[in-house]
Amino acid sequence: MKLIARIEDFHGELTRWRRDIHAHPELGFEENRTSDLVAEKLAGFGVAVHRGIGKTGVVGQLRVGNGPRSIGLRADMDALPIDEANRFDYRSQNPGRMHACGHDGHTTMLLGAARYLAETRDFDGTVNFIFQPAEEGLGGGAAMLKDGLFERFPCDAIFGMHNRPGLAVGKFAIRPGPMMAGGAFFDIAITGRGAHGARPESGVDPVVVAAHITTALQTVIARNVKPIDTAVLSVTQIHAGDAYNVIPEHAVIRGTARAFSTETMAMIRANMERIASGVAHGLGATATLDFRMPFVPLVNDARETEFIADTAAELVGAENVNRTGGLSMASEDFSFMLERCPGAYIQIGNGAGEGGCEVHNPGYDFNDAALPLGASLFARLVEKRLARETA
Repeated sequence: MKLIARIEDFHGELTRWRRDIHAHPELGFEENRTSDLVAEKLAGFGVAVHRGIGKTGVVGQLRVGNGPRSIGLRADMDALPIDEANRFDYRSQNPGRMHACGHDGHTTMLLGAARYLAETRDFDGTVNFIFQPAEEGLGGGAAMLKDGLFERFPCDAIFGMHNRPGLAVGKFAIRPGPMMAGGAFFDIAITGRGAHGARPESGVDPVVVAAHITTALQTVIARNVKPIDTAVLSVTQIHAGDAYNVIPEHAVIRGTARAFSTETMAMIRANMERIASGVAHGLGATATLDFRMPFVPLVNDARETEFIADTAAELVGAENVNRTGGLSMASEDFSFMLERCPGAYIQIGNGAGEGGCEVHNPGYDFNDAALPLGASLFARLVEKRLARETA
């Protein structure tokens, strides 16, 4: 393993930063303390700091030489609305909030790369350190783009990284093309006619309508998606009524849909709308669909995938980089940045030991052993892509 020695030297500091962030988790667009910490560190390194991009987002910019080339490195900062089950000293101090997806580690790895690059300045061009808010379904990536991210901080290519529990520390995984699914959230609002529970004939029961719509929605994937494609439609909530003896007026169905192409997502939406409206009408009720896509499919650029995989292989050996990693039905809003700029998103091993459970779990913890690996990869991407030209 050929990690950057200088980054290994301050591994202890990276660990302290990461655990401090872990102890003070903040939800999307509320990352005020985290943004303050990031901005303070960047300024201390000598990196130009720009705040308020995507509300609580931060961009650090480091220019060296006169080269016109540029690169973007992105990490997410937000936590999840989960009560932490861990009992170590740096567990969450904010009830109902937890870094259960490793964004504390991602932020720290990028800070580590920024510190090293600011010290060594061994490149020619511009690197943009992008610290994104609100990745967990609130649209932080899109918000940064709306605030002119790439107009203000142009990037020839952009790269991101996410930890992968179960993948050994020291290993990476990636694939070209579609890698993570686009994700939608939906609400189906059903209106019937309320009645006494003892007199169902005088009403239109939205609970029955909701049950029939839920069953019929299962045909969207089974009978409309090509067998060689992959998609998911899951009803996760049904809400209706408040009393034992009242047939309610309204019911709502909620859930999520996932697919690897925007075309498939559009097909799912159209069929959901047709089924919900048609079933409700047939049973004497009405139904309206609200279908929102906080995530588009994450698609890695083939050239940039090869570049980051080659760079990772130089650090940990080719045998430790899986270039045909599996598809994931999970979603990631770095996808919006990849729609606008060529780049790639790689998985870094988080191990399978203590804290190595799946993400979004109250017992999860980022593995500090991975910090110098991720920081080294970010730094090497800059040094290779923006390498000084020799005479």
